[in-house]
Amino acid sequence: MAIEGVRVKCTHGLLLLFLTVVYSTATAQRHLPNIVVSTDIGGSDPDDYQSMVHLLMYADRFNIKGLISSPPHGGRKQHIVEVIQAYEKDYTKLIKHAENFPSPQDLYRVTKQGATAIQTHHIPDKPSEGAKWMIKKARENKRQPLYILVWGSMTDVAQAIHHRPGIKKNIRIYSIGSWNTVQDTNSRNYLYHQHPDLWWIENNSSFRGMYLGGYQEGDYGNESFVAAHVKGHGALGELFWEKKKDIKMGDTPSVLYFLHGDINNPEAESWGGSFSKNAHGPNFWTDNSADSLRQNDRAGAKTVNKFRKAYLDDWSKRMQWLKD
Repeated sequence: MAIEGVRVKCTHGLLLLFLTVVYSTATAQRHLPNIVVSTDIGGSDPDDYQSMVHLLMYADRFNIKGLISSPPHGGRKQHIVEVIQAYEKDYTKLIKHAENFPSPQDLYRVTKQGATAIQTHHIPDKPSEGAKWMIKKARENKRQPLYILVWGSMTDVAQAIHHRPGIKKNIRIYSIGSWNTVQDTNSRNYLYHQHPDLWWIENNSSFRGMYLGGYQEGDYGNESFVAAHVKGHGALGELFWEKKKDIKMGDTPSVLYFLHGDINNPEAESWGGSFSKNAHGPNFWTDNSADSLRQNDRAGAKTVNKFRKAYLDDWSKRMQWLKD
């Protein structure tokens, strides 16, 4: 009987431990930022592959609610899937270091095809599958904002907001503008002019601090870092190397913003830049135009590259997990 009693106690103890782990994991996930990424990966610029690899190396730091293939050009859902397939090969190594890494199956489930062409009129078209998914995710949890990270055209975001403007109170946007805006001015201008109440960081040039300036000595150069700390580091590292052999990663500041800094205060310092309000709207921020923060005449770029050594060191430690 004593042995049976011990067995019962052990069983209860294991059950309590299991429930504690489940509760702790669920609690931790509730406090992670909810994000949807809208990306033109597979289009004309390979740096979205780089940023997607980097994002998935930090997937334990987010609740990834959606990965949407968006315009311009020929990027499609299959190109997001290509990166998830590399992640799947590395997953067993990643999960050893952080239990919050989402399963590859979870990532496949939230990967959707958005619009396949840019917005051609001043008013957005009917919502794509990707836009409908954004709407669904924005409505899902009204106690926590849904952050939409835009790495390409804003076509799908514009469709979602146009058809369901009520979601605005639940979403926050961090967009990489510049070339993306030139490629699809209609969707960006629709949101800018028709929805000035949006919570929106529009990064038009600060992102260039990802590869311009900052500490680039030794292994910290754009090419030398990739050769030393990315190439040969798991399937994700090899995919990064295959697509582009030097750091550009122009969309990555939208991820870095969440890794170090106050996500509720775009004007504060963060790895993803610090931004300034203008007269446009109460919750609109863009590049800080101070002369002291320019790099190669790119406004705000130094708000990103000043942290280059710190965020590259942090990333290289994670890439090393894939070599262990």
